[in-house]
Amino acid sequence: MLCHRGEAQSAESKKDFIHKIGVVLKELRESNVNLKILAKTRIIKDENMMDKTQDESHQLVSIFYRTVQTAKKR
Repeated sequence: MLCHRGEAQSAESKKDFIHKIGVVLKELRESNVNLKILAKTRIIKDENMMDKTQDESHQLVSIFYRTVQTAKKR
């Protein structure tokens, strides 16, 4: 995640910034799918930890989605 943040900070233009944040958003959504798979297969036994991790992942998707939307409006 830090790598993506660094990439976004070094964006050369608004369009580049939006693209790079979009990549972060895509990776977060892919992580959400992987977390769903882990939860359904019960590979991770700590359900409380899985719930918290999934919730945090959803929050990050929401934050980065709003970031893209805000950047597009400006």
